[in-house]
Amino acid sequence: MPSPIVILSDALPDDAVAALKATCDVRHVDGHDRAALFAALSDADALIVRSGTRVDAEALDRAPRLKVVGRAGVGLDNVDTATAAERGITVVNAPDSNTVSVAELTVGLILASARHLTAAARSLEAGEWRRADFVGLELAGRTVGIIGYGRVGRQVARRLAAFDMRILVHDPYADTAGDVQRAGLDELLATSDVVTLHLPKTPGTTGLIGARELSLMRPTAYLVNTARGGIVDETALAEALREGRLNGAALDVYATEPPVASPLLALPNVLGIPHLGASTPDAQLRAGRDVVAKVLAELAQLPVPASTAA
Repeated sequence: MPSPIVILSDALPDDAVAALKATCDVRHVDGHDRAALFAALSDADALIVRSGTRVDAEALDRAPRLKVVGRAGVGLDNVDTATAAERGITVVNAPDSNTVSVAELTVGLILASARHLTAAARSLEAGEWRRADFVGLELAGRTVGIIGYGRVGRQVARRLAAFDMRILVHDPYADTAGDVQRAGLDELLATSDVVTLHLPKTPGTTGLIGARELSLMRPTAYLVNTARGGIVDETALAEALREGRLNGAALDVYATEPPVASPLLALPNVLGIPHLGASTPDAQLRAGRDVVAKVLAELAQLPVPASTAA
């Protein structure tokens, strides 16, 4: 029996690739090259991608033998899961792979925003010594509002509890046992010194934080988004920041990436970074190992293993 053909359209760790090669015919293709991708999919049994490959209906049309699509990461924004389901193609991902990395980045962005670290560093690099202009905020005793209390939200809460912060959580679907308090969205926005987002982008969460929601926040508050672009109305956020109705924002994700036309990046009270949540060797290694294990299980028609705990 010939070995299953697995297409890798984005890079994976060496040990994950080696695990595939032990039983599969592994073929590499540049996922950005649509013509090459379509040609490779013509006899593929499995496709493994990261965020750089768009697996839409047009791509799936070129893959008559495809049994499984693996996303080496958490989000499935670049995979047409509905079309895959219609065609009996299993889609697997690695939902626990970047939990710790994103949670740590979130805490870093909160600290950097509260203490004006980026602006202060740029000022010093320019030869200035403006200590009085960068008076920051202690987190101890302040309130953080966490919207979305899944894997990442829980890890953020755990870390911020060590800063002696009061933790409010808004998530209609999650249990909130422990040292956190459940709150309605409006209450959380109105009473938090920091609001941080940790929920998927769905039709129900797209534009969740718009002009009305931003108007509820304190003018001294900060908004942090390491979840998904599109959850926040970027035009409304830019207006709130320009008008002084919000102290600052720290963003790792954007409605369009790269955010070349975003009104936010030129604002002095925005700390923007280029979607670095999963950009650690630890997260990448977990993502590669987890998705390969699941793809191999699907190809062998075995029970799909659980993701590696973060």
